Amino acid sequence: MKKDLRFWVYGALLTALVVIGTMVINIPTVATQGYVNLGDGFIILSAYLFGPAMGFIAGGIGSALADVLKGYAVWAPWSLIIKGLMGMIVGYLTLNPRKGVIKKVLIFAAAEIWMVLGYFMASLIMFGYAAALADVPSNMVQGAVGVVVGVLLSETLKSIDLSKRG
Repeated sequence: MKKDLRFWVYGALLTALVVIGTMVINIPTVATQGYVNLGDGFIILSAYLFGPAMGFIAGGIGSALADVLKGYAVWAPWSLIIKGLMGMIVGYLTLNPRKGVIKKVLIFAAAEIWMVLGYFMASLIMFGYAAALADVPSNMVQGAVGVVVGVLLSETLKSIDLSKRG
C-alpha cells in the first residue's frame, strides 16, 4: 500500500507522542530500575486510529527512541521489536475499529500480554531467569496502565474518521 505524506506526518507526530508519554509521565520501579509510563496507551491509540503499520512505527521507534534518550539504550533494540509488534497486534485486531469497550479491553490486553512476554524473554537472554521474573510484575502494571489509557483515549477519539486506516 502506498503511503502518502499525511501518513508519514501522522507517524512522526504519534512517534513523538509515544516518546513524550514514555519519558515525561513515568513512575520508577525500584525493584527493576525501570519505570511505568503512559507510552503504551499512545501506542495503542496510534494502532487503533491508523492501523498496524502506524502501530509498529509509533510503538517501535517511539519506545526505542525513549529508551535511548532516557539512558536505557541497551533496551532500545528490544523495545523496537516488542513495542512495534505490540502496535501491530492492536492494529490488526482492530482493523474493524468500531469495537465495543469489552472487545477493546481484550484486544489491548492481548497486545500487553505480548509486551510482558517479550520483555520477559529479552530480560531472560540479557540477565537470566531471576531478573526476568523480577520484571514481570512491573511490566504487568505497565500493561494494565496501557490498556486503561488506550481504552480511554480510543473511546474519547472514536468519532475520528477511520476510513483511511492502513
